[in-house]
Amino acid sequence: MNKAVTRLETADIAVVLKMLPHRYPFLMIDRVIDIRGDEHGVGIKNVTINEPHFQGHFPGNPVFPGVLLIEGMAQTAGLLCIAATGVQPTSVFFLTIDGAKFRKPVRPGDQIEYHMEKITRRKNMWWYRGEAKVGGELVAEARVGALLADA
Repeated sequence: MNKAVTRLETADIAVVLKMLPHRYPFLMIDRVIDIRGDEHGVGIKNVTINEPHFQGHFPGNPVFPGVLLIEGMAQTAGLLCIAATGVQPTSVFFLTIDGAKFRKPVRPGDQIEYHMEKITRRKNMWWYRGEAKVGGELVAEARVGALLADA
């Protein structure tokens, strides 16, 4: 693991970019709020029509891809792990996706909240239960696992 990072309660986009390796167009969170160590946090994603996936998903009926909802959960979880350890890894890997369910479509103009709760941790691996919500309504849910490592 590399340099130490500061423990925090919120992470704006500048902090997100320092902590996660993801970049546009694959960065799926704009900020993280309500960080409570590695136990809980809420990732925020503002969905805009000018995101590249809307060109083909679907023309005339833009729907945010479900797989990207899961990726947003994983990125939120990864940031929580980094914030809790205070150590910046060189890599954050997706380990598992379980029980994914998609309830309602997400569209441009929506703001997604990724509510993540830690299930367990083993060494440098974490598992979270996540809910994606828009306007307080559940749009997706899943259990995800993340691994922090040096490449």
